[in-house]
Amino acid sequence: MIKHDLILAVVNRGFSDEAMTAARNAGAYGGTVLHARGTSTNEMQKFFGTVIQPEKELVLILTEKERRNDIMTAICRDTGLASEGMGICFSVPVDGVMGIRRFEVKPLEEADKPSDTPEDKK
Repeated sequence: MIKHDLILAVVNRGFSDEAMTAARNAGAYGGTVLHARGTSTNEMQKFFGTVIQPEKELVLILTEKERRNDIMTAICRDTGLASEGMGICFSVPVDGVMGIRRFEVKPLEEADKPSDTPEDKK
């Protein structure tokens, strides 16, 4: 049974922070941003005879399957095609995950207390 999905959002350069803010507000824990460039022929523009390909950012978010739709909806609402971010978003199923754990937040006094002090061993 697939428990995780990888969300991929492609947005115009400079809009990955907006996409990640929307994703976090919808339940994402974090993500990874990669720099990319578009290659669509109708996006290419000429500038002094040189073809310019728009800079993009690719936002990768690994999430639990049940959070996927909320996160994708939030990203598209804030940075979708109707916005300056001109983003698209899609997901792929992930059938295996290793090396990731959710961090539990401990009360401040527990987080600051060393666990292997000489007093603890008495």
